[in-house]
Amino acid sequence: MTERGNDRQRMSRRAALTGTALALGAAATAALVGQAAAQEKISQALASYQAAPQGDDHCGVCNNFQPPNACKFVQGEITPKGWCQLFSRKA
Repeated sequence: MTERGNDRQRMSRRAALTGTALALGAAATAALVGQAAAQEKISQALASYQAAPQGDDHCGVCNNFQPPNACKFVQGEITPKGWCQLFSRKA
């Protein structure tokens, strides 16, 4: 085979491997997004949610709080003055 023929063969292998890697990466990303979308929030009871703060800790300063009255992980209406065991203070 000529030198030019070897270059074409190498390029087509490289293109095939790159295409395969990109396809696998896209499939993995789609699976993770689908899994996250399917994840459900837990009940307030399971999270030990209370409408009152725990000392200086309260939902308003939690990483999981979504203003004005929601949480990333807990179902239902959440007050900024509330607290649960999933509390994680914002940095």
